[in-house]
Amino acid sequence: MIKKYLIYTMEGEKMCFLHALMNAKQLKAKGHEVKLVMEGASCKLIPVLEEEKNPLYLGLKEDKTIVGVCLACSKVLGVYEANLASGIPMLSDMMGHAGIAPYAEEGYETLIF
Repeated sequence: MIKKYLIYTMEGEKMCFLHALMNAKQLKAKGHEVKLVMEGASCKLIPVLEEEKNPLYLGLKEDKTIVGVCLACSKVLGVYEANLASGIPMLSDMMGHAGIAPYAEEGYETLIF
């Protein structure tokens, strides 16, 4: 049975975030629909992964699995310009942050990392 998953990342630890990416890739390979939203401290990882040209991150960015990054957290954490330059859309539907509600309304099961 094909499912729809939203992977909502909050952690700023690179290893935790990479596990979120690996799970996204595995679920997609199994035919599931997957979207990943970066919130909280995970927003700090975009410049790091861009600089190291992380292939897992870049592949999921390129195929639009990574659907957005929190606007407010990017600003608060000092990575707004770098995140904007990455081309990943800024999300701000929940009081300036990236909310889960739009995906829940579309039937996505949310996994929080």
